[in-house]
Parts: sequence; structure tokens; C-alpha cells
Amino acid sequence: MQVGSFTIEILSEGRFEIFQDGHINRSSGDQPESQKIVSKDHSSVVGINPILVKTGPYNILLDAGLGWGLDSGSSYGDVSNVRTNLEIFELEPEDVTHVILSHLHYDHAAGCSYTTANHKTKPTFPNATYYVHKREWEHALTQEKTEQTRPGAKYRMDDFYRLIADEKVELLEGDSTTILEGITTILTGGHTPGHQATIINANGKLAYYLGDLLPSSAHLNHYGMHDLDTNPIQAKKRKVQLLRSAFEEKACLFFYHSQHSQVGNLERNKNKQYVLKELNGK
Repeated sequence: MQVGSFTIEILSEGRFEIFQDGHINRSSGDQPESQKIVSKDHSSVVGINPILVKTGPYNILLDAGLGWGLDSGSSYGDVSNVRTNLEIFELEPEDVTHVILSHLHYDHAAGCSYTTANHKTKPTFPNATYYVHKREWEHALTQEKTEQTRPGAKYRMDDFYRLIADEKVELLEGDSTTILEGITTILTGGHTPGHQATIINANGKLAYYLGDLLPSSAHLNHYGMHDLDTNPIQAKKRKVQLLRSAFEEKACLFFYHSQHSQVGNLERNKNKQYVLKELNGK
């Protein structure tokens, strides 16, 4: 779909079960959109939907998906990966110029790299710069040294160290950063200390990608992330602020974890609740 001069596509990897201990299985079934990504005791089926933004010579990914395979705790070894999805739009991984990461949990960042048959870690997008907030990187390092008890996807940073060492990663600082003209990241915190959203602005036509601050359309009027957010109060506050802005600005919203309703504009019903008006041409 078009947002001004930007072409935005959804690179859906499919539906997956995320379990409390963090491992992820591919799901062959379906279930209603949940108010939570994962409950304390059960898995939840979610979508994995990286976003491709094209403008001029630039091809930008908003989060990288699961990538080339699932984690070692999974009973499945195959997954629709980002390379396959790019081929649909006649692109190769080498064509990606920027990868903007909302945060570094496995289900958002695993697609950044892959392991060759010779057991070497390589960047999936060799010509891209990877952008993550410095606060997120520092938080991820502390989590690697402690037992991660929070339910849902975890930090698994072994491969990302290679990208840092190869100077593929730019650590962002401050509350906002302009990556390219019309593409700005905003530090939100809440879900993780360094979580960031991306706002696309093409002469007043806007698109919001809020990562796991607003993981699916089921979270528009509900806050079901208490067990998953590191700072629930901050997450809820920033979500309310950004939803109000998106509504007032008539922005398109993109959802990383929705199974079905992955993009739309906001309207209000008679009860003043947000309703997603789904858009064609996804």
C-alpha cells in the first residue's frame, strides 16, 4: 500500500505459538486474536509480520522476524523466512538498506542473522545498517547475565554480538532519531526499556508501527500485557498517547503480531472505543 511516496508491504511469516518458557512453534491452526501474546500457563497463537518500507533507492525493514529457522526448543524446523517473503516483491536480502528494530526479543530480531553450514554467523542483510536503541542493547546485555523469568519471547543475543563486532549496528540515543527523511524512531520504553516505535511521515500522510507496545489489533481498547511489559505503567501511558495521536492524524497502523487485521485506520464507535478500519491493498 502507498503512504505518500512510501510503499509499505507486510512480510508475513505465518502464525506461531509462543510459550511461557520462550520457545516458539509454528502453528497449523488458528485462534481468535488474544488480549495477551502469551498467558502464564499456555501458549498463544500470534502472527509474525515484519514490515517492508520502500522509498527511492532504499528498502527498510521494521523488525526482522524469525528469519531462517525456529529456536532450539521448537519441535518444528521449517519456517517461512524473510528471504522468501522478499522474493515476492522481487528483492534479495542484499537489497535491504536499513533494518530498524523495535527491540531485541527473539521473535523480532532473530531474522537479522543466520548460521551457515560452516557454523559461521552472517548478517541476513549484508548491505544494511541495523538500528537499535542503545538503552535496549544495554538492557539486553543485563538480561543475558540473569535468568529470564518473564513469560514470552526472550533475549538470545549470541548471533547479534557478531553484528555488533562487524560494525553492522548503529546504537541510537535520545528520544527520537531521523533515520531517513520521513522515517523517525521514537523511544517509548514500556515493553522493554529501549523499545522504540517508528513513524513514517510523507507530507502529512502518516503510518505508525508501534512494535510490541501495540502488538495486535486486539490491544486497541485493552491492556493485556502486564506480565510481558517491563514497565506496565509506562507502556500503557505511551500506548494511550500514541493511539490518540494516530487517531487525530488519521495515520495507518501496522501490527506485528496480528493474525488477520494487520493494518488499518482508527475510528471510534458509539462507546468511544477504537475500531480498526481495515485497508485494502495490503
